[in-house]
Amino acid sequence: MAEGIASPAAAAATTSQTATSTAATTAESICKKRSLWPSILRWIPTSTDHIIRAEKRLLSVVKTPYIQEHVNIGSGPPGSTVRWFRSVSNDPKFINTLTFDSKEGSPTLVMVHGYGASQGFFFRNFDTLAAHFKVIAIDQLGWGGSSRPDFTCKSTEETEAWFIDSLEEWRKAKNLSNFILLGHSFGGYVAAKYALKHPEHIQHLILVGPAGFASENDYKSEWLTRFRATWKGAVLNHLWESNFTPQKIVRGLGPWGPDMVRKYTSARFGSRAQGSVLTEEESRLLTDYVYHTLAAKASGELCLKYIFSFGAFARMPLVQRASEWKVPTSFIYGFQDWMNYQGAQEARQHMRVPCEIIRVPQAGHFVFIDAPDGFHSAVLYACRRFLSPDPDSESLPEGLTTA
Repeated sequence: MAEGIASPAAAAATTSQTATSTAATTAESICKKRSLWPSILRWIPTSTDHIIRAEKRLLSVVKTPYIQEHVNIGSGPPGSTVRWFRSVSNDPKFINTLTFDSKEGSPTLVMVHGYGASQGFFFRNFDTLAAHFKVIAIDQLGWGGSSRPDFTCKSTEETEAWFIDSLEEWRKAKNLSNFILLGHSFGGYVAAKYALKHPEHIQHLILVGPAGFASENDYKSEWLTRFRATWKGAVLNHLWESNFTPQKIVRGLGPWGPDMVRKYTSARFGSRAQGSVLTEEESRLLTDYVYHTLAAKASGELCLKYIFSFGAFARMPLVQRASEWKVPTSFIYGFQDWMNYQGAQEARQHMRVPCEIIRVPQAGHFVFIDAPDGFHSAVLYACRRFLSPDPDSESLPEGLTTA
């Protein structure tokens, strides 16, 4: 193996030397006890240990050395007598975090995944981006290898606080400031809401196919009204309002869950890929990782009905707060992204800060997997004032377009 490449074993060794929280140690010891039963004898063959091991296997394709750690965010917000979201446990919670080696003085780029995903989804991007930034990727609270508290939120406001406050406590624990914040899909919604509340910490905001800009009153509302009137629409709307998530299907299938996930990943990023097709090894590793992150305990996934109404329309649309924007923003969309960039166009009309919309060809919603080269070009162009000695002379990379 070439010098400087982090193998899974090397990464594990690095991790073991990292100062992790008491919560992480406690969680790991509990998981080991639960893992005494062979996976084949469990209806849902997964655990937190499985997630971390699957993450390391997936990241074996990444050449840049990294540190994986569980960052302690405490048992509740500072000054609050309420534990994290009424959790029955007083144990501190933690955020699973990856930090990649970088050149001294590189700008910091924090990457936040979307709904149903985890930080490992950026596995095709870490090497290229780490050559320009200090890259830090996280699993949001309730997702991936992070703590999965019982989800007790009962409103949109409480649900937003779940993600925004936990991200802020993570920032404090990491002693970060003046960083670039990148969020994909639902992670883009969280990143935008975080930047609205804590703009003093963000140098630049990059929203990749962000959710949450459109409301039911916007385009498609007539179509949605007609669809809800059908029996299929009524059933799906009822399931949505009942907080029935796709992850529940994966868990319900038990030992057949991995095969369902394999069919999805091999189709979405293989036969139906809108750009670069995953290699056989990448597909196998991603399938394994996705299954374990989806089948684990339900937590953050239960945010869905509180943030969006049926049809993925935001209950508190970001476009309504566009005039409050205080951070320069770049939007990145794939040409075939089902998240419509028109919401960003409308928001830009009301923003009082620099804003640009970049579109990447041959890419859908997962633009960073579908077209990694185009995605990297878009990110580097969006961050040109941090990377180039003469940013004003930088032109839009060939193949990309602006809206």
